[in-house]
Amino acid sequence: MKILCKVYKSLSKTDYYLFVKHDEDMSRVPDSLLSYFGKHELAMTLALSSDQKLAIASASEVLESLEDKGYYLQLPPQNAEAYMQDVRSKNEKL
Repeated sequence: MKILCKVYKSLSKTDYYLFVKHDEDMSRVPDSLLSYFGKHELAMTLALSSDQKLAIASASEVLESLEDKGYYLQLPPQNAEAYMQDVRSKNEKL
């Protein structure tokens, strides 16, 4: 499977990237995520396939997320666990 996607770079958060389907753009990204992601710019457009090598995430994981949710948020490796702990602690309070 191959998907044409846009990759946006957050201007307020270092090494945060948001992958979206090219034809849907940001239409399926939740407003809360867009607010968290902050100001952004288009970093690249690419044809993504499952056998492709990416710097951090696996291409198949990105493709699956694009199909299911319409977006994939790539976090910097050192902040990913801290971010998920923050999300878990907020969810526990609900």
